[in-house]
Amino acid sequence: MTPRPHTPRTIRVELADRAYPVRIGNTLLADLAAALTETFGTLPRAAFVVSDANVQGHAALAMQALTSAGCRVESATITATEPQKSLDALSRVLTEMGKARLERTDPVIAVGGGITGDLAGFAAATYRRGVPIVQCPTTLLSMVDASVGGKTGVNLEVEGSLQKNMVGAFHQPALVLADIDTLATLTDRQFRAGLAECIKHGLLGGCTGDATHREWITTNLDAILARQPETLLELIARSVAFKAAIVAGDERELADSGPSRALLNLGHTFAHAIETIPSLSPTADPADAPLLHGEAVALGLIAAATTSAHLGMVPTNLIDNIRSLVTRCGLPTAVADLPTGDTLLSHMGADKKTVGGVLRLILLLPGFRAELCESPDHRAIGAGWDAIRAGRYSA
Repeated sequence: MTPRPHTPRTIRVELADRAYPVRIGNTLLADLAAALTETFGTLPRAAFVVSDANVQGHAALAMQALTSAGCRVESATITATEPQKSLDALSRVLTEMGKARLERTDPVIAVGGGITGDLAGFAAATYRRGVPIVQCPTTLLSMVDASVGGKTGVNLEVEGSLQKNMVGAFHQPALVLADIDTLATLTDRQFRAGLAECIKHGLLGGCTGDATHREWITTNLDAILARQPETLLELIARSVAFKAAIVAGDERELADSGPSRALLNLGHTFAHAIETIPSLSPTADPADAPLLHGEAVALGLIAAATTSAHLGMVPTNLIDNIRSLVTRCGLPTAVADLPTGDTLLSHMGADKKTVGGVLRLILLLPGFRAELCESPDHRAIGAGWDAIRAGRYSA
C-alpha cells in the first residue's frame, strides 16, 4: 500500500552557484527521475547508484524509477561498517564507475546511511576530478546530518588504529532527497542513534539564533519515537535548517568569526575516540558491540558537557539535563570497559581537528552556544570520560 503523501519540506543550502535543495517528504525515491530532471534540466543519460547492502529494497526502487524513465543505471553495493569505509572499498567503487563509463555529467546516487553517503560522495569527488552526487539518505542520522554539507571521506588505518574520515574532500551534493518512508525500515536502535545528532543541534541552536530546538525535541519526543510522519518531517527540517545555516556561513570550516562549522563537532572528538573500539557495547550485552556512531555521539555529548562544566563554562545541572534527554531517547549514558584516560587522550590526539599537536575541543557555553577551545585542561577532559565510565546503562 502506497503511504499517504505528506506535505513535503524543502530547505536550501545557500552556497552561491553551488546552492542545492534538501527535500524532505515521502515517496521521494519513487519520484527520483523527476527530481533529477528538475535538478539538471534534463534526465541524465546515465547514473551510478552506490548503496548499502542492507537497503537493497530502497536502492531497487530508486533504480527502477530511473530505468523506467529511460536513464541507464549501473550500481555498486558496499558493506556499510566503519572498517569497510576504507580506501579499498573506495577503489572498488571507482573501478566499477570506470567500467560503467560514467561521464562528467552523469551523477552518482548514494542510497543508504552516513557511511554510504560519505564513501559515494568521495568517489564522486575524485572520479574524473568530480561528478555530481545526489544524496538519498535512508537513516535518521544521515538525513539530519551526514547527507548535508558536502563532507565526504573514508577512514584510514594507521598502525592498527582506525582513524575516522582522515581521507576525504568537500564535495557538495547537487540534491538531497530525504524520503521518510525509509525510516520505517530502521531498527529501533538505528533510529534512536540518529536522535543524538538532533540533540547536538538543539544544544547549539543559539549559534544560529534558534534556542528552541532542544525544547521542541523534549516536548515532541514521544511522537518522534513513535515515528509520527508529520513530527519526523518537522524534526528533520529543523535540523537540516540549522546545519544549512552553519554550512552556508562556513563551508570548509575556516571561519574566524561567526558560527564556525567546527561547532558541529560537539561531542565528536570524544565519540571518534571510542566508536572504532570494537569491544565497546551500548548495553550490558557484548553481542551489541560495537557502538553505533550516534550512540558514541550521545556519550560524547555527556562527556563534552561534563568537561565544559568542570571548566566553569556551563552550570553543572546541564549535565543531568542532557543525560536525562539521552536516556529518554534510549541511548547509552555510560559504557563499560573504557580504556585508560591516557589511552583515550592519545586516541583524541589523532582527531583531524588537532593542529600542531594541540588538542581542540568544542565545549558548551550558556544560551545553547559553544566555542572551540585549544588544549583544554586534561583533568577536565578526564572528568568527561569519568562521567560516561560506568557499569550503568540507560533503560
